[in-house]
Amino acid sequence: MFTGIIKELGSIVAIKQYGTSIHLWVSSPLTKSISVDNSIAHNGICLTVVAINDMVFKVTAVEETIKKTTIAAWRVGDVINLERALKIGDGLDGHFVQGHVDTIANCKHIAFRDGSWLFDFEFDPAFAALLIEKGSIAINGVSLTVFNVERSTFSITIIPYTFDHTIFNTLQIGQKVNLEFDILGKYFLRKMQLEA
Repeated sequence: MFTGIIKELGSIVAIKQYGTSIHLWVSSPLTKSISVDNSIAHNGICLTVVAINDMVFKVTAVEETIKKTTIAAWRVGDVINLERALKIGDGLDGHFVQGHVDTIANCKHIAFRDGSWLFDFEFDPAFAALLIEKGSIAINGVSLTVFNVERSTFSITIIPYTFDHTIFNTLQIGQKVNLEFDILGKYFLRKMQLEA
């Protein structure tokens, strides 16, 4: 479980295909405070640390994860958002994020708005019921509030601090991002479907 508050970034230093899985080696200052078996969110994808060597740690992404996320497009040198798993007693400054990406969205528009940045995204309308005006979403692991919600589009605003401390400052129009919808909405929708 995570909160969507990014405190560290990482750089991908190696990628290796292993059958239908991918091994990734990530360099980050976070490495000095983690251990093998820890869960870390990588651009919103929960992956388990399987090895550590100096300031580099290794994780493995399985076929299902590769299919549903942007991980197949990652390259050596890419910088990603990292978040350690929530611990009892930690502040919950964002919202409950599982690290289970639901789908991918496409960045359609970026605009600077006098001190903040506006981002518009397009996503699969099959997930429309999971997004509400002023609701929470995790984009590449960052907890954000959505607005201008339509059937297949929504907008978010990024404040300067978030822009400077996440990979939103590298995001470009046409780039894909990982989306995780609010877990409460998923359970509520499932309950309604079963009762229909």
